[in-house]
This record gives sequence, C-alpha cells and structure tokens, in this order.
Amino acid sequence: MSAFPGIPALLSRAGTASVLTAATVTASMLIPTLATDAQAATPGTKALQIAASKEGSPYQYGATGPNRFDCSGLTLYAFKKAGKALPRTAASQYNKTRHLSAGSRQPGDLVFFHSGSNVYHVGIYAGKNQIWHSPKPGKSVRLEKIWTNSVWYGRVK
Repeated sequence: MSAFPGIPALLSRAGTASVLTAATVTASMLIPTLATDAQAATPGTKALQIAASKEGSPYQYGATGPNRFDCSGLTLYAFKKAGKALPRTAASQYNKTRHLSAGSRQPGDLVFFHSGSNVYHVGIYAGKNQIWHSPKPGKSVRLEKIWTNSVWYGRVK
C-alpha cells in the first residue's frame, strides 16, 4: 500500500503520467501548502522544495550538503540551488533577510529560533506551522511542527 493513497488513483485516471507529474503530485503532498504556479517560481518556494527533497539526510555540524547538513547549511544549500546567496550561520542569515511578522510569513520564508537576541537555529517555513530543518546530531532533515513561540521570520531578498 502506498504511503500516499491518492497517488495511484490520480495517476491511473491521468493515463500514462510523466515522472515530472508524479514528482509534482508527491511534492504537493509533502509540502503542506504548496503555492500556486505563480508563487512556485519564487526562490523561497524553490528552496522549500529543495529542502524537502533532502528529507532523511543526516545532521552533521558544519555540513552544507549535498548529503549532510546542519541547520544553516540546509538553508544555505537550498537557497543557493534556488539562485540566492545566504551567509553561513543562522544569525548571519537572519541579518540578511527582510524581517516579517508571523501573520506575513509564507512557505519558503526562513524561521529563526532565538533565545533573547541570540539566534541559534533556522528552518524553512512549509506552511501549517511546520518547517523543514536539520535539527541536531543523531537526527536527519525532516518536516516538523514549530515547537516554540520564540521565533522570528525572514524573507530572503
């Protein structure tokens, strides 16, 4: 049985589907609020899709991909592949983004976890209060619910 029960039915109704179509259907199921076609072309939504494609890649301190990542290494890698340059650390990435309110956040924006004024973690907002991130040693890239209110949001310019 498929992990995504609707996919076989969708594909059989469509006849012979291309690999690209199957990938798009799967991506829209992995990314909770996949944007419209116009928004899908933004660097943020491209970076979101790239980060999601790295699901299961192990955490490694200081790693920037393509197979291992730390938190800011994943965001740096995803945005670089989407055509945008970011600095190396989470704090430097925060300083490089346009800061947003929680109400203005969109899929593809960065989510910065902080303690006081110290930014210590970053992920890519996926919608529905979830992020793609590389959490910590012993864990791997995953989609996870935002677990605290001590977050700031930023959009890559």
